[in-house]
Amino acid sequence: MPERIVLPMPFGWFCIGYSDELAVGEVRNIHYFGRDMVLFRTESGKVGLTDPACPHLGAHLGHGGTVQGESIRCPFHHWQYDTQGVVTDIPYANKIPPKVAGKACLKTYPTCEKNEVIWAWYHPEDAAPDHEVIELEESSNPEWVEQIRFLWTFDSCPQEIAENGVDVAHFKYVHKMEAVPQGDTTYEGHIRRSRVSGPRKVTDESGEEVIVTSTINVVQNGAGQKWVRSSGLVDYLLHTLVTPVNEHTVEVRFAYTHQRYPQGSFQDEAIKATIAYTNGQTGLEGDIPIWHNKFHLRNPILCDGDGPVMRFRKYFSQFYVNGPYPGDEEFSTGLEAVS
Repeated sequence: MPERIVLPMPFGWFCIGYSDELAVGEVRNIHYFGRDMVLFRTESGKVGLTDPACPHLGAHLGHGGTVQGESIRCPFHHWQYDTQGVVTDIPYANKIPPKVAGKACLKTYPTCEKNEVIWAWYHPEDAAPDHEVIELEESSNPEWVEQIRFLWTFDSCPQEIAENGVDVAHFKYVHKMEAVPQGDTTYEGHIRRSRVSGPRKVTDESGEEVIVTSTINVVQNGAGQKWVRSSGLVDYLLHTLVTPVNEHTVEVRFAYTHQRYPQGSFQDEAIKATIAYTNGQTGLEGDIPIWHNKFHLRNPILCDGDGPVMRFRKYFSQFYVNGPYPGDEEFSTGLEAVS
């Protein structure tokens, strides 16, 4: 019997929370990527993310540690470290030990804040980021509403969830969609783009059936950032944020924003229905029981009605160190043969 999940955690930028969830001066313990970490915000508003152990004598920075200016202070001997892990103060020492003076001695993780999200860069070998988080214009547009957020936690991995979008056959049987339009897809390095556009029959606010042009643009930027822009009867943006908690568990966040519509208007009710449809059994929540219990097959038996699953796996394989299945030469060769 195959293992439930055989994939390692991919590297990339991942959501570890929202910007408005971390106040100035706050220190929080978090756990992602199979690691305990300490998250804090300095007095100037900068985010720091570190390992929990103070390199002096091992006190846990997340239990009693405090923010002092631009540093986090250890609760034990009050050593202070900036967001790069450099010692900034030892209150009882005449000078900082030369071997660590001006050098990072507390392990830290690259972070950034874009689209109202706190992002952390994870790499199993601590390599530096090789791409950036893409900023989305809707996040700062005053004509769009504040994010409408949802969170789910279950057993799976980022690749399984991302792969779902190219598995066109399941939309009929899991989500009860009779027709799934085929779109245009391009791959460019770490970015995958797909676009579907065409006429769609909808019921307008007068109860009449009308034809509108509906367009859906999906972009995947690395392993951890994905968004959907939809336009038609109503316009909205869905930011899909999948973060590995460890090798077996993920957190999935959906953050929606949309144009401002009068409360109670036809468009306002249409947006609410769209979100309910996308989140519910006709959307994500219909997939969760399958993801939570499924087996990941290295070499699935596919037919001509399946979507480009293997092409997508070839794309996603770049986000693993030594490929998705280290030592599995047959799988690696098979992926390279896919057009």
